[in-house]
This record gives sequence, C-alpha cells and structure tokens, in this order.
Amino acid sequence: MTPAMHRLHLLPAALAPLLVLALAGCAQAEHTQDASAAASHDYPTAERVISVQACMREHPDAGYYEILNKCACALDYMARTLTFDEYDTLHTASLAASIGGERGAVFRDAPGMQEKIKAFRKLQSEAQASCMIAPPTTR
Repeated sequence: MTPAMHRLHLLPAALAPLLVLALAGCAQAEHTQDASAAASHDYPTAERVISVQACMREHPDAGYYEILNKCACALDYMARTLTFDEYDTLHTASLAASIGGERGAVFRDAPGMQEKIKAFRKLQSEAQASCMIAPPTTR
C-alpha cells in the first residue's frame, strides 16, 4: 500500500470518495488545459511538410538528410514559440509584404505590421541558428 493510499484509509469513509473525485477533477482540468495549449502549438502536417520543403529548397547544397532534420528542427523551434494561428498570420504577412505594388502594400502599410514582420523574421533567424542552418547560398 502506498503512503497516499494509507492516508486515504485514515479519512472518514464518507470523505474518501469525495477526495478521490476532487483529485480526479483537478487532474482532468489540468490535462484539458495542457491538451488545448499543446494543440495550439501543433501545426498541421501539410504545413510542416511545406515549410520543411521550402527550407530545403533554400539550401540545395546541404546534404539531404542533414538539412531535412535541420529544417524540421527550425520549424519545431517556431512551433514552441508561436501558436499555429500566429505562425500562419505572420508567415503569410511576411511573404505577402514582398509582393510589389498595391497588393503587397496592404501588408507593408498596415499599422504595426512591419514591426511584426521584422520580429517574425528575427525569430526565423534564431530558429535557423539554433538548428545550425547556415544562411542560404546566393546563386
């Protein structure tokens, strides 16, 4: 018998079931909070594949399996930092800001968007540095 079970035997018989239910409820609530937090940082598989493939295309001279793992590492770094919704919004804005003309101006000229894009790109650089990805080679 574990010490916790021994202590339960010391409680009046009427209180023991209530204590067990209360502890189970706390554990379930904690699990639900952990699960929802984890789910918000769980990126869809298709997005993970697209992101890793894009990273690998930027580094064609690196060994296939080496850069595959490094690019996956960088995306995992991003996923620990940003929820998928944050990542999706900032990644889209980062790409769209580079579109010339009026279409890109919507993202470039939005109040505060430039600072968010710069912060996102800095985070991308940190992720790549953390996973030992060299800057892309220029052709």
